[in-house]
Amino acid sequence: MTRKVRIVIADDHPILRKGLRDIMEAVEGFAVVAECGDGDGALRAIEKERPDVVVLDVDMPGRDGLSVLRELGGREPPRVVLLTMHGREDLLRTAFDLGVKGFVVKDGAMLDIVDAIHAVCDGRPYISSHLSATLLTGRDKPAARKEPPQGLERLTPAELRVLRLIADFKTSKEIASELGIHYRTVENQRTSIAGKLGLSGSHSLTKFAVAHRDHLL
Repeated sequence: MTRKVRIVIADDHPILRKGLRDIMEAVEGFAVVAECGDGDGALRAIEKERPDVVVLDVDMPGRDGLSVLRELGGREPPRVVLLTMHGREDLLRTAFDLGVKGFVVKDGAMLDIVDAIHAVCDGRPYISSHLSATLLTGRDKPAARKEPPQGLERLTPAELRVLRLIADFKTSKEIASELGIHYRTVENQRTSIAGKLGLSGSHSLTKFAVAHRDHLL
């Protein structure tokens, strides 16, 4: 028997929680093991149930979703799908830095949630299309094409190919497989790219790649 994906739902709106639960419980392989309406309840449920996935609202009474994520920082964290009503760049960037890979707009949660859970369980990112620009580029509306960022002209064609794939959230092994090269070569290229662009930090290269995706096409 295949092990089910154990899920905790944390959101302060009972109607939304019920809707999400109904959808998840209709999916073969999903099991909602707890639901709660605030951050403290979320932490208790996570501690007790040890879920595979937490569907976590950003805005909740008491501890908000980001506070819950910070509290989990020293433990083995579950995979998180963050629910949000808006695309506030500061919140989304902070969540990204805290390791969140799934972002779903509440207005479309009933349509997106199953795909989001499947994605994070597979180690892939999931971002509602409405949020994708705001999350890493800071744009809510289409903007005029800007000048290319400084440093791109110093990259080799091979490095530019790698950077394009980084913009799609691909791992070094996935990039290596797609390009037919060793993943250590990709790791070396990532280091070289970051150096030429003056970037540092674990997510800085991904943020740069997505923010300047238009210039990589």
